[in-house]
This record gives sequence, structure tokens and C-alpha cells, in this order.
Amino acid sequence: RVTLLELIMAKVSEKNPVTSEEMNVFMRHADFLAGCFQEKCEAVLKLTSAAGAEDEEALVTIRLLDVLCEMTSNNGQLEHLQALPGFLETAIDTLRLTHLAGKQTVNIFTATHAMTGQEEISHPAVGFKSHLIRLIGNLCYKNKENQDKV
Repeated sequence: RVTLLELIMAKVSEKNPVTSEEMNVFMRHADFLAGCFQEKCEAVLKLTSAAGAEDEEALVTIRLLDVLCEMTSNNGQLEHLQALPGFLETAIDTLRLTHLAGKQTVNIFTATHAMTGQEEISHPAVGFKSHLIRLIGNLCYKNKENQDKV
């Protein structure tokens, strides 16, 4: 699943113009991926415990967030994702929970807390909060209704 998400990420990141047919496919994929993220977003919180250190669901969710951030950076897909019911709320709730989890245990979600001496820990969840903030910002871009929700 992670490899498939990386392939989708590569396709979405391309700067080539897309046809309307490709855009329709992207929209359907965006709906599906946003739904998956909404269902699985709390899996990342399991990474704060030692037992869930290599949780595959969490790794997939982290990659999903990366793809969704990239999709919301594209104006064609942005408006569609901004209108998805509950998507913004899920992102905000996940950010709150991630922030609380980071305060209660070792904060694996930010790079400043992931460093020991000179070496940086390459934990897959590092940067998760910043990507959530990017997603929330993208979902609020030129959208008064979403801005008011935040």
C-alpha cells in the first residue's frame, strides 16, 4: 500500500497538465484517499507507544497524509477536497490528539524532539504534525467557510 501511495504521489506531483478524464480519476482517488485517512488517522497515535513502533497502518496513514497534502496543493483537486464533509474536522481533531500525545510521551511527531546529540532519529512520524498543519492550511485556502471552522 505504501508503494502504491508513492506511485500516486509521483503522478500527482508531476507538473504536466492533466486532461479532464485524468482529473476525474484524480477526484475519485482523492475521495477514496480522504475517506481512508478519516478512518485510519488515529493509527499514527499508536506510534507513541513502544508496542506500535512498526505499525503498518500508521505508516500507510503517514503516506496518505503526504499524498493528500500534495493533492490539496493542486487547485483542480483543492476545491473538491475542501468540500468533503468532515475532512477538515478530522484533520483538526488529529492535530489536537497528536499534540496531546506529544506532550504526554516522547514527542515523535516533530523534528526538534527527535534529535539526540548530533544524530537525528529517522522516525517515520517526524513531520506528521507539520503535514497536518499544511493540509489544514490548504483546506482553508480561499475558503471562508473552512476558515471559520478553524
